[in-house]
Amino acid sequence: METIKIYINYIADIVEAIGVATIFIGILYSFSVFFFSKGQTKKRNYTHLRQLLGKSILLGLEILIAADIMATVVTDPTIMSVSVLAIIVLIRTVMSLSLEVELQGKFPWQKIKN
Repeated sequence: METIKIYINYIADIVEAIGVATIFIGILYSFSVFFFSKGQTKKRNYTHLRQLLGKSILLGLEILIAADIMATVVTDPTIMSVSVLAIIVLIRTVMSLSLEVELQGKFPWQKIKN
């Protein structure tokens, strides 16, 4: 059983690194599009940069939440570890929701009015 916990912990670390790499690569991509785009199809403006950055941060946060859940599974569940996980997930969910509202201009559950 201990061997499985070690492997799950390694997997959680890898997923966490993928989440951080997603955010980092998204930042690099967003700024490269912002600085090196030419022509009418790719506008070089601040709003487009913010949307690209927000999408990469949002995706990275989702991956990091998954890594936190996996890391918590391998530890012995105590009130402290579960409450820390709940707080982390709550903070990241609020951040994800606020980024979604910022990017789309509406809450995810709102319908688009024609």
